[in-house]
Amino acid sequence: MLSGKRILVAPLDWGLGHSTRCIPIIQRLIERGGVPVIGADNGPLALLRSEFPQLEHVRIPGANIRYSKGASQLWSMARQFPEMVRSVRAENALFDRIRTDLRLNAVISDQRFGLRSPDLPSVLITHQVFPFTPIAQGALRKLNLRHMSRFHKCWIMDEAKEPGLAGELSHGRSLPTNARYIGTVSRMARAISSAASNYRIVAVISGPEPHRTLLDGILSEQLQRIEGEHLLVRGLPANSEIKQIGNVRCVPHLNSTQLAQAMASAELIVSRSGYTTLMDLVALGRSAVVIPTPGQAEQEYLGELHSGTGRFFVQSQQHIDLEAALRDRSAAVHLKPSPGHPLLEQALDELGTLLN
Repeated sequence: MLSGKRILVAPLDWGLGHSTRCIPIIQRLIERGGVPVIGADNGPLALLRSEFPQLEHVRIPGANIRYSKGASQLWSMARQFPEMVRSVRAENALFDRIRTDLRLNAVISDQRFGLRSPDLPSVLITHQVFPFTPIAQGALRKLNLRHMSRFHKCWIMDEAKEPGLAGELSHGRSLPTNARYIGTVSRMARAISSAASNYRIVAVISGPEPHRTLLDGILSEQLQRIEGEHLLVRGLPANSEIKQIGNVRCVPHLNSTQLAQAMASAELIVSRSGYTTLMDLVALGRSAVVIPTPGQAEQEYLGELHSGTGRFFVQSQQHIDLEAALRDRSAAVHLKPSPGHPLLEQALDELGTLLN
């Protein structure tokens, strides 16, 4: 039990995936008697506040990273790399200022390297132990491992047995000594409903701009040409506008239960190949059409990996064809759902020992 321990939970703010995969962790902290404090900004903060309106929150800004419209992100990421470095230093300085006022007993940081302290139990959540980068990959992997080793615990969101769900991203020979696998973790594990929705295709958009908006336009146009009623979840939790465009219902955001219900009963699911989305699909026992963000090395790798495993049906953003996906029944396969989060429970037991 965590009996009143105040624990900051702070996800990275690149898209919404880091915040949604923190939902089951926050739920378990509450159930174990802990007092989670949400630390985020912009869309991730809006999403977590909608899921946990009763929780205290603090605004922790992150780097404002944007992708280029093209298929390569090399120069875009190179130009923004100094800002990423400054962001880590800035959030570490901010954390030093606010931790006393927040009366924290621990911090759980999802891929935010600056939110830690040597004298406060600090946990890093990641699946990118060995990230793919467009430049200087070897040097940046060493830097990544150095950052990971500075935390008391490193929780890797994947199965220990290779290739798991993340393949080479999370498996290798030089894991930090503080690392442990906690399995695939999804907010969908408890939200699965037997109720059926009325949507033939459910498309879920996420990720950084401008490609979120580009994909929004492509899917909206294609869905209108396909018979049936469809749902487009636009990945805009701070927005409240709901629109009906022909046979397509466009909503800015759905909570975990609503989204699980819509996805579980859809004939076809369409999404990015972001890692959190793949964990959600595993929890639901569903395949999907997955579309890597152009130039995003991790999503492109995951798409390539799982086009080989057969778990997901991969299409590029330049060649999306939803009608073809409907004809290919492999995109609508129902798989065995994941069995919950037993490895996460063990990691939380260790955290409780660390705090007592």
